[in-house]
Amino acid sequence: MNKFLLSFLYVSFFFCLHALSAEEATAASAAEETAPDSKPNVAKISEAFGHLLGRNLDAMGMKFDIAKVIKGLQDAAEGKESPMTEMEFFQAKAAIEESIFKEISSTNLKEAEAFLEKNKTESGIHILEEGKLQYKISHEGKGAAIEENSIPLVRYTGKFLNGPAFGSPKEEEIIHLEDAVAGLRKGLIGMKEGEKRTIFIHPNLAYGSHGGNLPPNSLVTFEIEVVQANAPYAESLDSLSPTTPKTKGNPEIAAPFEEPKIIR
Repeated sequence: MNKFLLSFLYVSFFFCLHALSAEEATAASAAEETAPDSKPNVAKISEAFGHLLGRNLDAMGMKFDIAKVIKGLQDAAEGKESPMTEMEFFQAKAAIEESIFKEISSTNLKEAEAFLEKNKTESGIHILEEGKLQYKISHEGKGAAIEENSIPLVRYTGKFLNGPAFGSPKEEEIIHLEDAVAGLRKGLIGMKEGEKRTIFIHPNLAYGSHGGNLPPNSLVTFEIEVVQANAPYAESLDSLSPTTPKTKGNPEIAAPFEEPKIIR
């Protein structure tokens, strides 16, 4: 079996192993304990490996032609040469991933801008930055207001446009404004204790195209309820040890780190 196929199978098998759920792993362990002397069923194991491989090919970043994958396996088993070298394969795969990434980024940006353009005409919408930042109050607050140097304690849910929630803590959360994405920071300032507000943020004021695992250039909304406008004392509750430094910012609301330019 040639080096290219070995590398491909190794990478694929890595994804397959990590795709095993805790339940599957527990079941496998239990089976070993109940039948320690049983001989392995190679045919069944081979088919199961094929299922794992098939289910997890998407994790490698592109849509594979399954028939060609099978042909490659068969050709390699017969000692035939691969149609590409290992380097050519990874270069081609990277180029496809880059193209897909750009297409998704462009589509998400257009959808975000179209949404904000339409949303600004809806009843109750306030505009903080034209075409970039909007909010709507669902419940008025009567307490103290969040200021630029405040450390607010909030309840929140973060959502993508037409997508699932990406952050909805069960506990109340402290937000360090200097670490939050720009749109959230600007949308929070002026909110009063007890107020509930939905903030609509253009990707340029949110995570842009560098939001880690988040969809690139996606509009995000935050449903925010202010519990306390300024709660610096609550920082001491975040750690049992007074000598343990507090990590600022919540990973779900923090601005993305400045990343070096790389080829995706």
